[in-house]
Amino acid sequence: MAKQSQVLRDKKRDELIAKFAQRRADLRKQIKDPDIDADEKLALCNQLTKLPRNSCPTRKTRRCFVTGRSKAVYRKFGLSRIALRDLALRGDVPGVIKSSW
Repeated sequence: MAKQSQVLRDKKRDELIAKFAQRRADLRKQIKDPDIDADEKLALCNQLTKLPRNSCPTRKTRRCFVTGRSKAVYRKFGLSRIALRDLALRGDVPGVIKSSW
């Protein structure tokens, strides 16, 4: 089980990402506009850097839904390798079986 503080920190990041997503997208769209001169682009870049760091989607950490583990998490299932193996052996993940040969 992951530390509860880490899980809560990531949840707070998710809220910030959702809160500033539209503003961040608008600024990026304006920065990529070729009709704007360099001084305006510099001002827009400064506005973008003043947004909270945790509102950037690249800072988001994928975590296992069951254990909260941050490493070895499969995107398709949202589970860590350990939790996926346990659930697959019990038959709780539909369409997944343990191979044997």
